[in-house]
Amino acid sequence: MCEVFAMNGTALRRVNEELKEFYSHSDKHPNGWGLALLEPDMTNWEKEPLCANESRYLRERLSEPIMARSVMAHIRYATIGNVEWRNCHPFCGRDRSGRQWVFQHNGTIFDYPPLHPYVNVQQGDTDSERILLYFLDRIDRKMEESGHVLSKEERFRLLDGIVCDMAHGNKLNLVFFDGELLYVHTNCRGTLHIRQEDGCVMFSTQPLSMGEWEPLAFMQLLAYENGQPAFAGTKHDGEYVEDPEAVGQLYLAYSGL
Repeated sequence: MCEVFAMNGTALRRVNEELKEFYSHSDKHPNGWGLALLEPDMTNWEKEPLCANESRYLRERLSEPIMARSVMAHIRYATIGNVEWRNCHPFCGRDRSGRQWVFQHNGTIFDYPPLHPYVNVQQGDTDSERILLYFLDRIDRKMEESGHVLSKEERFRLLDGIVCDMAHGNKLNLVFFDGELLYVHTNCRGTLHIRQEDGCVMFSTQPLSMGEWEPLAFMQLLAYENGQPAFAGTKHDGEYVEDPEAVGQLYLAYSGL
């Protein structure tokens, strides 16, 4: 699969050491890397369809201070989708209000019919990109129905319902940002961890060596703002437990065999 890392805080913080350790895992996740420095109105967004440990650009990037209040990073092990730039995470999009969303995923969608229409409109061919497109369409539809731009709580409650529904039968480890809230979700036990400090919270697939990490509460969408918990969603029962036979059948289907 893939690995994800994220940080959300109140003040600029140097994140070079965390990123260096995170990207060092890329020998086992060699099919692309991504980095997004997150701000409310603008995201500095970079990615390559290359093993992070082999990227000269990333090595040079990490040799200079990387300062951010919020950051997302991803290393990819390709399952669904070719090894191409357009399939690397994170993915970015805007809803009709102009709000920018940044999205990354560690997991697999085995079956979720509402995502099927996006096969024909997405830029790449990953199931992850389809999730973001679906989220944006649902946000836009809710704004049209309500006649106003959604508040933070309205956005969270809408997405909480979607995630609870989508989690059943699918591996849904998510990290995404809407310019205000950083959302996190895992339904696979022990595959997303949290580190909380004063004014800062970090998330990583695997615990990093710096600080104290613990497993993130799973089967529940959570949102953070300025390093602190903002919203907690519905506790659902859609735990994902890997079924090697189902994984193999899905990969055969997408390989065209």
